[in-house]
Amino acid sequence: MTSLTLVAHALTPALRGLVLGGDAAPDPAGVEAARELKIVADEVYAGPETAASATASALGLAPVVVPALRDREYGDWTGRELEELLEASPGAVATWLERPHTAPPGGETENDVITRVADWLGDLTRSGDSAAFGEAVDNGGRGQADRRTVAAVVHPAVVRAAVLYVLDAPAESLRHVDVRPLSVVRLSAHAGSWSLTFG
Repeated sequence: MTSLTLVAHALTPALRGLVLGGDAAPDPAGVEAARELKIVADEVYAGPETAASATASALGLAPVVVPALRDREYGDWTGRELEELLEASPGAVATWLERPHTAPPGGETENDVITRVADWLGDLTRSGDSAAFGEAVDNGGRGQADRRTVAAVVHPAVVRAAVLYVLDAPAESLRHVDVRPLSVVRLSAHAGSWSLTFG
């Protein structure tokens, strides 16, 4: 079985100011707060954002950076404040906010992000299943494979996409999943199927 702990990276000025995309460094207070979390894993991954790497470092983790775990791509809107965009292109932005199947110019839809994250989760289960199968063969089928523990420090949008995928929820549900900085979500995979894990 694979146990995955997703950690939303620390607060950044971009998250606070509703700036789309970019690669802002995390707030020092957020990094300090991350030091209070206790995350233990055999394998650790992170999105490519500076905030993800800094948060992982504050947790005492040395992650492998995975491009597939990046924030949503906002195309021409990258680095711009939502309020500014609403003033400049109210119709286009309103449509984008109301219909997650639409994308910013040159960017990704919410479904694109969910699919990207789902593909990574699939790769994770396949590699875990292979390892488990190998161990079962080595032991002559006399025992169970050890539990595999994985952690990933990522942008809150990636955590949200993972939750929507695991729950098989439509992209429209994204507005009902509020992932705050340093939130921790635990998932588990058994026989290739992911579930939310509580407790």
